[in-house]
Amino acid sequence: MAQEHRFLIDCGEGTQRQILRSGLGFRRLDKILLTHGHLDHILGLGGLASTLGHWETLDTLEIHGGEQALARVHRLMEVVFGVGNVTQAGVSLNVMEAGTLFEGKGFSLSAFSVPHRGSGCFGFTFEEETRSPFDNAKAEALGVPAGPERRELVAGRSVELANGRTVQPEDVLGESQKGAKFCFVGDVGRTGPLHKIVADADLLAIEATYLDEEQELARNHGHITARAAARLAEKSGVKHLVLHHISRRYHAKEILAEARAVFPNTDVAGDLDLYRIRRGKPVELQSGPKYTVR
Repeated sequence: MAQEHRFLIDCGEGTQRQILRSGLGFRRLDKILLTHGHLDHILGLGGLASTLGHWETLDTLEIHGGEQALARVHRLMEVVFGVGNVTQAGVSLNVMEAGTLFEGKGFSLSAFSVPHRGSGCFGFTFEEETRSPFDNAKAEALGVPAGPERRELVAGRSVELANGRTVQPEDVLGESQKGAKFCFVGDVGRTGPLHKIVADADLLAIEATYLDEEQELARNHGHITARAAARLAEKSGVKHLVLHHISRRYHAKEILAEARAVFPNTDVAGDLDLYRIRRGKPVELQSGPKYTVR
């Protein structure tokens, strides 16, 4: 999916600088998803939109978010492009609701509501479609020769063999394989509503603003602890957990230790980390170095 589309989730202060540092550049970066409208999640939009609008060749910039988030973003875009010029500049502000947002080749993107401070807060699920791979052993057993006949079956079309036998695509398919699933949760006040949503995710990225010793403070501010995030991953059958949005009062090692005591397969996200998620394979981490979208 990464070869066809790029999505940016939230755009805090300094996002544009980090994109440049990463070597990713701005090519095809035309879809921005906002978890909510708090300033630390949208302040980078002004500079990024200005760069994309004035220096890059993007025709449109789609920004998706809740009503309150988009109201703030609209005012910010008016500062960048001028009052009344936001639409003309190619910026599209799309009010988001829970449900399917986007369907691409072989995958879907959906939004789900999360409890935080105020309304219009969302998380996101990227999920590949379930597929049944071509089974060469079944094709051999049915006498399907290598070549055009197999290509036709892979394309979903039946073929007639030299002996007059007709073979249907489903005759040469193996067991169905569930696609890779990635869930992203920004700020969230409690994990109860998320268990079914993130169930069996290959990777769950979620905030861990506080340590468990300050769970009351976390609750009062609409956040969760590292232990709560780890419990969610453990109970939901998540395969890999990545924590972000860490309070500066803690060292990442403290957050990591608390979470790994409950769910060992946990990381704390670092700047420019790249996580590769593939169907049926463990999540791979490439820490820090530059990488390029081609």
